Amino acid sequence: MKIETYTDRSGFDALAGEWNDLLKRSAFDTLFLTWEWQRTWWEHLGEGDLFLITVRDNQGHLIGIAPLYRTVSAGGERKLNIVGCVEVSDYLDIIIAQGYEREVYSTLLDYLDSNNEPSNAETAGWDVAELCNIPEISPAHQALAEMAVEHGYQFRTIVEDVCPVIDLPATWDAYLASLDKKQRHEIRRKMRRIEREADVHWYIVDQSRDLAEEIEAFIALHQKSSADKDDFMDEQMKGFFRAVARVLQPPGWLQLAFIEVDGQKAAAMLNFDYADTILVYNSGYDPQHRAHLSPGIVLLAYCIRYAIELGRARFDFLRGSEPYKYRFGAKDTKVYRLLIVRDEDRP
Repeated sequence: MKIETYTDRSGFDALAGEWNDLLKRSAFDTLFLTWEWQRTWWEHLGEGDLFLITVRDNQGHLIGIAPLYRTVSAGGERKLNIVGCVEVSDYLDIIIAQGYEREVYSTLLDYLDSNNEPSNAETAGWDVAELCNIPEISPAHQALAEMAVEHGYQFRTIVEDVCPVIDLPATWDAYLASLDKKQRHEIRRKMRRIEREADVHWYIVDQSRDLAEEIEAFIALHQKSSADKDDFMDEQMKGFFRAVARVLQPPGWLQLAFIEVDGQKAAAMLNFDYADTILVYNSGYDPQHRAHLSPGIVLLAYCIRYAIELGRARFDFLRGSEPYKYRFGAKDTKVYRLLIVRDEDRP
């Protein structure tokens, strides 16, 4: 095995041609681990020291990427995190070709065992590796845990959150039939009411529309939704959302949807269409415009129906246990935080 570490943004460029191919060969292919997402996140939200650690087999084939960065707390604790951790990347993991997990974990742990690794010109070493948002199907829960303990580290697994997911049936009618009677009635009632009482039009932004203008409209609706969302969408986060929209539209992964009520945008959903799954990333609505007609709920119903028409297998609400997700029939999947702690007496 050959290991190599890139310590600046040029590493993303060097790996551009291989990154997503490796991801597709991994046990969990998610948009949040694509080259496009990881590079954009680091450029706009990254901090500390970057370490893109790659593992290749003896033939030179890329079989593992550990996209890490290190921060140092005020108390001096050196922490390794996965690029994208924590707030705006709902699933993360070490990227490994399926079937090579134990070999790559072993190589990475041997590397981290080495004195002063990972290191750059100014700082070296680590005290804790905190791997956030690890999906429940990741092999890291068992294989990495076992091997970390064998290497003499402390290992902890913490349930971090849930991601409610709908397994989509073949038809809209079959989906509605899967819901309880009250919720099925409510969805139909809200859809009929808004269509009866207002001029309703919904659409997904495509290449014919001005993406820059549409993402600004989304940001405005997001900020109007609540004080918390307004606080969240600071200038740094606005820059990230604009960049994500630009980067994800060309490969067809962006699904930015709006519902217009009486000619005015009333609600929006920022979704991603990736790996046979619609990922519900964020949303916004105008509480001052026809809110009594529940345009946000109706738009969500339209997006589920469209996902079924596209033949997608899943509709993933991502992190958070908000009640509306379960009313739409979602079932929990778990995401974990894995902690690898280096003993104080280790070099």
